Amino acid sequence: MAAACLLPMRSFSQETAATPVDPQSILNVKRNATESELRDVAKSIAEAKAHSESLEASIAGIEKTTAGLREALVDSASKRKDLERQTLATEAKLKDLEGQESKVKASLHARRGLLAEVLAALQRMGRNPPPALLVTPDDALSSVRSAILLGAVVPGIRGETDKLAADLKSLHDVKTEIAGERQNYVTTMASALEEESRMSRLIEENDKLSTRNKAELENEKQRTAELAARATSLESLISSMEKDIASTRQAAEASKLEDLKRQNMTPAEMDQARRDAQTNLPDKNRIAPAYPFSVMKAKLDLPVAGDVLRFFGDDDGTGHPAQGLTVAAGTGLVVTAPADGWIMFAGPFRSYGKMVIMNVGENYHIVLSGMDSVTARQGQFVVAGEPIGQMGEKRIASAAAVNIVTDRPTLYIEFRKDGKPVDSLPWWSAKNLGKARNAT
Repeated sequence: MAAACLLPMRSFSQETAATPVDPQSILNVKRNATESELRDVAKSIAEAKAHSESLEASIAGIEKTTAGLREALVDSASKRKDLERQTLATEAKLKDLEGQESKVKASLHARRGLLAEVLAALQRMGRNPPPALLVTPDDALSSVRSAILLGAVVPGIRGETDKLAADLKSLHDVKTEIAGERQNYVTTMASALEEESRMSRLIEENDKLSTRNKAELENEKQRTAELAARATSLESLISSMEKDIASTRQAAEASKLEDLKRQNMTPAEMDQARRDAQTNLPDKNRIAPAYPFSVMKAKLDLPVAGDVLRFFGDDDGTGHPAQGLTVAAGTGLVVTAPADGWIMFAGPFRSYGKMVIMNVGENYHIVLSGMDSVTARQGQFVVAGEPIGQMGEKRIASAAAVNIVTDRPTLYIEFRKDGKPVDSLPWWSAKNLGKARNAT
């Protein structure tokens, strides 16, 4: 039978070899493949153009005012951070699922000898039912012995068979879940890239509204670089900026005026402010902090989606307590203002990388460093959630991130009160601190 099956196949192969190849057929195949590729490329270009036009239309529909663009920027940054958190969660889940898959495979591999015996036994039992195989009708003693042997072996085989079936089902389920999570990952990443493009254009539109001329900005930038080079500490940097940079000086004066208003508030008004901070959404068109910074505890969102690697007071790697929070983020993630405030400094400073210092009122400052780029401008008032910078592709070497075991970019966050570092933990919303530590 096997020989009969092989003969037609051999005859067919010989016939095929003898048939000359038609060059025109090969040309037609190549041409069809090329046309298919061109159609795919043309489709991709058309989709990209349509997407770009849709994006332009959505931005054109935004009211071209500071309030309108700010609201759009905050909304876009919020969407990006949500997508970034989803991406991080999916990556963690994929890692966990791949670990489960490895464990199941390792279990199967470790028991391969036993499983081979079980499968062989099942195969033999399937081909020859046990009574006919193990029991000899004319030998009563052999029949009894075979029955005893069968009674002892079959439960074990059944148990191993059940384990094998469970492991194989588990492996199948894990692989199915991994495939689903990978598809979710691709979809989330595509949405994040789309939102990144939208935010970039919004920032461009926002920059066009700047009333300060380029020459003024360039002079201020140069002067800021000189002050940063001379400053020996954050305190001296902030002090010199408030004295020598016009936009920063104006921002500091605006902050002091708001502080005076806060100081004149009655205890009842402060209590009302605390209640409002818990329930009311502030106006995006505000030009000063919506609420006193001291009443914003447990309300702030981390500036970047990521995992907290080091808290205030932890060993900083040099035997001293850390003075701030260190968050590991993903490549190119957006950094947003954690609170309302004025930008007192925006640029490179010593080993901190690109840094932003915010004056959030009540003599509190927030320091953010480790960014690859900064979009905020000195003297600018920003609202909580407004994008101010972006992380890079790798961790920037910094004294604030020494002995951090990660290859991911890290953002260093420091809160200061009256020029001295304070623990920022009470201000963060518990949901944003991750699993590293409970907000207690």
